[in-house]
Amino acid sequence: MSLAVTFDLRPLTLGLYMNRRLVIALLAAAPLAGCGYNTIQSHDERANAAKQQIEVMLQRRYDLIPNLVETVRGQAKQELEVFTQVARARAGLGTALQRGDPRELAAANEQVTTALRSLNIVVESYPQLKSDQAFLRLQDELAGTENRIATARTDYNQAVQQYNTYIRRFPAALTAKVIGAKPREYFEVTSSDAREAPKVDFSK
Repeated sequence: MSLAVTFDLRPLTLGLYMNRRLVIALLAAAPLAGCGYNTIQSHDERANAAKQQIEVMLQRRYDLIPNLVETVRGQAKQELEVFTQVARARAGLGTALQRGDPRELAAANEQVTTALRSLNIVVESYPQLKSDQAFLRLQDELAGTENRIATARTDYNQAVQQYNTYIRRFPAALTAKVIGAKPREYFEVTSSDAREAPKVDFSK
């Protein structure tokens, strides 16, 4: 007489199937844990915040220029060419502020600096301006704004460098490609003269 022994293999098969799915899920999740998505977002937000600070200071500069020009115009009405140059530079800055492109903002800011240097030459011919209290107050406000622009520019470029470097490294580069994270533009000037903080000093 023979005895037939049967085994129900379904629980074992199910167990192997579940374990296999668990292993696959863990393998899929492991790269995500180190993909750098959250870090990319953090670096990007830091760069955005720094860029906003530049724009705030450039807007402040944009707002100060008309008062400065009107104060000078009161003493030097005949300097139409210089006033036109300043007006054009200011208009360019306004357009750049609307577009928000860092390189365009840097170029427009440089044009404003050049125009204000021309205005400085005009002021040298009108010593009475140097004792005008309204003019002196505007000079101080403009100088303070320029210092803050220089600081904001440094902070932004550092944030952009950190962001750009990170999204080029493995494995963050893969995540950046998937989510469409592109390198950011630096706030850069185009001439060596403008790499220094612009000096608008009418007292010399």
